[in-house]
Amino acid sequence: MAFEIINPESLGAPRGWNNGLLAPPGGRILFVAGQTARDAEGRIVPGDFVAQFERALQNVLAVVREAGGGPENVGRMTVFVTDRDTYLGSQKELGEVWRRHMGRHYPAMALVEVSALVDEGAVVEIEATAVV
Repeated sequence: MAFEIINPESLGAPRGWNNGLLAPPGGRILFVAGQTARDAEGRIVPGDFVAQFERALQNVLAVVREAGGGPENVGRMTVFVTDRDTYLGSQKELGEVWRRHMGRHYPAMALVEVSALVDEGAVVEIEATAVV
């Protein structure tokens, strides 16, 4: 299953995401609820922003894999953070985490700074849409 990458020249070259991914015909859409760095007992795993990002991404991918897909099936992702500056200051480490779990696959993405997340102690939440 391969998405067709849609990056209009008029928007300039994206870096670390794509502006659009067009799913192939016949794919099933999977909507992944916002995932924080929760473990199986519902506790936020200890660690800094990067550790929470990694666990939240792993949780998203666990849902995608359960549906029969993999990282390459994720077409859209929204990352909610409680501190945009921490996100921006962690880009090198986040890039390493990203490549470890997503390889060089970059879905259409958005980053949203919020005042708080529903899970106490969570600093990042990721939701996604995949086509499997």
